[in-house]
Formats: sequence, C-alpha cells, structure tokens
Amino acid sequence: MQDCLLLVDDDANLQKLLEIRLKAEGFAILCAASADEALGLLRNNPVDLVITDLRMEGASGLDLFTQVQHFYPGVPVIIMSAQGTIPEAVSATQLGVFEFLTKPLDKDLLLRAIRAALTQSGTSRAEVTQDWREHVVTRSPVMERILNQVRQVADSDVSILITGASGSGKELLARAVHQADTQRQGPLVAVNCGALPEQLLESELFGHVKGAFTGAVSEHQGLFRAAHGGTLFLDEIGDMPMPVQVKLLRALQERRIRPVGSTASEAVDVRIISATNRDLEHDMREGLFREDLFYRLNVVNFHLPSLAERPEDIALLASHFLRATGAHQAGKVTSFAPAAMEVMMHARWPGNVRQLQNVVQRTAALSTTPVITEALVRDALTLEDHYLPSLSEARLQFEHDYLVKVLRLTSGSVSGAATLAQRNRTDFYKLLKRHAINPEEFKKKRE
Repeated sequence: MQDCLLLVDDDANLQKLLEIRLKAEGFAILCAASADEALGLLRNNPVDLVITDLRMEGASGLDLFTQVQHFYPGVPVIIMSAQGTIPEAVSATQLGVFEFLTKPLDKDLLLRAIRAALTQSGTSRAEVTQDWREHVVTRSPVMERILNQVRQVADSDVSILITGASGSGKELLARAVHQADTQRQGPLVAVNCGALPEQLLESELFGHVKGAFTGAVSEHQGLFRAAHGGTLFLDEIGDMPMPVQVKLLRALQERRIRPVGSTASEAVDVRIISATNRDLEHDMREGLFREDLFYRLNVVNFHLPSLAERPEDIALLASHFLRATGAHQAGKVTSFAPAAMEVMMHARWPGNVRQLQNVVQRTAALSTTPVITEALVRDALTLEDHYLPSLSEARLQFEHDYLVKVLRLTSGSVSGAATLAQRNRTDFYKLLKRHAINPEEFKKKRE
C-alpha cells in the first residue's frame, strides 16, 4: 500500500515538480495551495505525511502544523522555506516539526527526510505488515488516523482506553493493538466487566486459592496470570464494581496481583486495554468510578466514531459481512441490489457496526434470490428500529447531537457555542474532544 503525502505550496510550478518527483518514488500525492485547502483534504483522506511551504497566502505553514498537531496527532510535518533562517528552523523543530528544509530543495535530502519521518512516526503503510489490522474493515479517514496512532503506540506498554458507542468495534480495535505489538508474545485475554457479579469478577481477574470462598474447590489461575506477557482486555470497564476498581488500581500501580484468599502476591507483566460506552468523566463526578484509576487506564485514548459518522464504510462493511455468510459461500446469495444498498447507506444505524452485521446476516438467510432486494433490507431495518440503547448510550448520543447543533448555529465558533451551552470554553473543548468533533468542519460548511 502506498504512503500518501500531502504537498502544500502556493507556488504551482514547484508543487507540480515535487509531485512528479515523489510519484516517481512510489508515493501517492495530494496537493493543496493553502492551509485551508490542506485541512479539507486531511479531513477526507488518510494522509501519512504533510510537506508544506512556510510562507503562503493566508495561514502559514506553522499555522497549518499547529492544526495538524492538534487534530491529527501522529502525522509528521516537514516545512520548506525559501527564506529559511536558523532561528526559524530551531523554533519549528522545537515545536515538533519533523524537519525544516530550505529551497531550492535537495532531492536526496528531501527523500531521506520523508522516509525518516514515516519510519519514526509509525505512519508508513508501505514498510509495515498490515496483518495486525486485517479485521478492521474501513476506508474512513477518521478510522485510518486512529489506526496510524495504534501503530505508533503498539510497541509501548502504555494503557489504552477505547471509547465509543456499543457496537462500534471496540474489541476489534483492541485486538488490532495487540496484534500490532511486536514486543509481547503472550495472548490477548478478554473479560466483560459488566457480565459478572463483584466476587466472581474479582476471582476471574486475580484468581483464587482453594477454599477462598464457598464453592472454591480448587485453585483458579485468573486472567491476569493467563495474560502474562500479553494483553488483558477489560471490556465495559465502566461497569466494574468499586471494590474491584480498588484492587485493579493496586495491581496496575504495583504490577503485582494477590489471588483471592491468598497472603502472597506475584509479579505480572500485562498490558491493559480497556473499553467502555459510558461517560467515565461523568461517572467520576457521580462517585461511580475512581479518578485515580481513570488516569491509570486513560494514558492513550481512542474514540471510535459511530457508523453514521463513517458512512463511507457502510457499503464496504456490508459486502464484507455478506461474504462471510453461509448463504454467500454456498452460492445462494451474491450481492445487494443497488436500491437495497442505497437504503443501507441512508439508514440511522443506532446499533452501529453490530447492527449492520445483523441486518446483512438476516437478509442473506432469508433471501430467495441471488441478489438481496430493497424490500428485504427495509423489512430487516424495520425490525431493527426496535433497538433500544442503554441510558448511557442515549445520553452520549444526545450530548453529541447537541454539540453538533450548537456548532451549526454558531458556524463553528467555539466561543459562541460555549456561550449558548452555558459552559466555559475549557469544558466545551473537553466535550468536543470526547466526541471527536472538529469545529473547523462547521466553518467549512458556512463558506
């Protein structure tokens, strides 16, 4: 897969020359004449590296770098300048610009900088195996940015919190993190923290000794020890009872666990990935989730968009799920009618990717023709409309829709939107970050 470079320069001749040279080196190239045009391309395309001129009409290359750093962390930026000075170069690199190059550009120097940036940032798609992400089916720029960041942090031992609505693919992303980690050879072990009562969950995580409680007729290893050298995935972490939260925090702090009923502890080497569809910051304020545990778990956060926020993936996922059905593999069903796919493209999908999968499986099983009809899809969606989200899911959806509404009303003005919402700017920015909403998109629509 080609690495995609975004060239930003208001000198059309230089831009064309660079485009020809870099395409000849095997890169995919996008071109923009301004910072605003570049941000538009970033919103809609998976970009691995930005190369921008320093001085342009309107926003400068450093202004663009600031926007990239904020909204697309992990995407490296190289700045070019015909009037480059040593103070400017030092200032740019101190801010985090990967390289500062002076014009006229030395081709070999530019290529070395590009390859070094792609290698060190972990964004290169041409130089790394893609097996780790094979279960994440997407062409969404938002998802591609998340996957680029997954590649960056995979080999570290930092704890990761994955947030997003139910059915958005949190466990699949956790599996991608684990498979991208080349340092750990142990297994991925998963547990649903909301599916077990307190005593059973504690025993399941930390193990127990024989006789620790009624029914403990033998020793139980526990998932921490089972995941030693690998990854422990704590799904629905927001539903973990408070006493178990306390014990989990101690295990993370000390990197040691003590089985239920035991007086001895032992060291464990486990990477923690947790996931939730709850608003943990709200739960902390309500005293339902420990603040110290939250910051231990939330070293890196990936917020998965809903299916409605990645419409470019609907047809791709529907075809993927169809190929996996028994009806397709037996040759009974081959495809969706265009009208059926059109209906799916415009459906609401409150149950996200999981709901789409259910609709595909149902229609494939019931289809009496090789091509799944529009009527069959509409019937399946009508049944799915009875889907009832949890209270926390409904609250998060309302909050997201409310933020979108006030940003539309204020044409992307964060100050104006915060005033309408009666929140201070800092709190409002936190809400936007939690829901991965970019106010710049609403300014674009105004224009």
